[in-house]
Amino acid sequence: MEDKQFFLTKASELFIENGPKAVTMDDIAAAFGISKKKLYQMFRNKEELLEEILRYNLDLVISKLNYLDENIESAIERMFCRDEEIEKMSHSNKTLMIRQLLKYYPAIFNKHMLDFSEKFAHVMVKNIEKGRRQGYYRDDFDAEVYAKIFFQLVMSYDNSPYIDINMISRAHYKEELMMMYMHAITTEKGKETIKKIKNNQ
Repeated sequence: MEDKQFFLTKASELFIENGPKAVTMDDIAAAFGISKKKLYQMFRNKEELLEEILRYNLDLVISKLNYLDENIESAIERMFCRDEEIEKMSHSNKTLMIRQLLKYYPAIFNKHMLDFSEKFAHVMVKNIEKGRRQGYYRDDFDAEVYAKIFFQLVMSYDNSPYIDINMISRAHYKEELMMMYMHAITTEKGKETIKKIKNNQ
């Protein structure tokens, strides 16, 4: 298992640095000092390897989100600690790898984003359920729909034709998005908690 994790991590670095279109199976075999025959025994083709890498990287992000969810008691405090992972997710849209996936491997990209959306929404729904139990979040909205909307907004900074990234910085967009979402779902108790958190930052 550790060998596979090492392989996927290093192969991922190759794709991120050079773009999936440029990297060949020959390049990958050479990078690991293995024969092409052995590589093709592991993965039928480059597309299968790409899918495996995307799955692996996504699982790492989701595992970290789940770990933090389990170790931070307040649902609201947890959301404001989520910033680092949200930044990684939104910024990843700008990488050469993602741009080339979208252009040259659209089926793989779309499958990955659907998987990403589903898993991220599941994490968000758990946070909403916890916040409701704690009295921080309203109980009169569809948690899954709100989670999907939030994901869409997080991922839209680089891709939306309606956002001028020369006028609105990523940091400002992220901060305003978080505040808009949190104020949309919180009770008065939750809003008071947000004020305290922001005042202490």
